[in-house]
Amino acid sequence: MPYINQVCRRSIEKQETTPNVPGTLNYAITKIIHNYIKDNGLCYNNLNEVIGVLECAKQEFYRAVAAPYEDIKRKENGSVSELDKEKSDE
Repeated sequence: MPYINQVCRRSIEKQETTPNVPGTLNYAITKIIHNYIKDNGLCYNNLNEVIGVLECAKQEFYRAVAAPYEDIKRKENGSVSELDKEKSDE
């Protein structure tokens, strides 16, 4: 949830600290989105744009960061079953 206390909010907004737990990360992202909507207007098009950007950011993060990490862990620890086993695992 982005509903963190006021001290944490001010610290993140002034960029004195960076998000270090899920709640503060959620707050930072939510604050950026709210500012975008305040600056550009609350309408379907802008809401749709934000949702699209979040989805693309999620997918890019997964592709560039999470998937390579999972590949490393699969090689270190082995596949779950034959379904996710790559030829290079053999």
